[in-house]
Amino acid sequence: MRRGDLRVTANLYIPAEDISEAFIRASGPGGQNVNKVATAVQLRFDLKGNETLPGDAKARMARLAGSRLTQSGEILLQADRFRTQEQNRQDAMERLAELARRALERPKPRKPTRPTKGSKERRIAAKKQRGEIKKMRSKSID
Repeated sequence: MRRGDLRVTANLYIPAEDISEAFIRASGPGGQNVNKVATAVQLRFDLKGNETLPGDAKARMARLAGSRLTQSGEILLQADRFRTQEQNRQDAMERLAELARRALERPKPRKPTRPTKGSKERRIAAKKQRGEIKKMRSKSID
């Protein structure tokens, strides 16, 4: 791990070459300061070109990113919660690391279950009751 790399877990990191930052002016309240200072951070992570994340984790990360994933395979995160550039930079990096951590978690495989005897009986009884109600409607009184 080199300086500037983003640590995701104890033994996994995202290289600094895969992350690029742009500083832009934030929106929202802040008076004159918000119009003058570029404190918001736009972070781009090259998911397609990354070689440190496993393939299945990349697929899960792309799914978790949703609309933040560009057509070129980059994840775009914007941070403008704080008033300082450094805090927003740390916030964006932490959000990227958290997204990667969530992508590394393998989902539990679904264990197929069968309906219980009681639930089958209740279902059949409900169907019979419904059928009786419908049968009652069709009988005409002369």
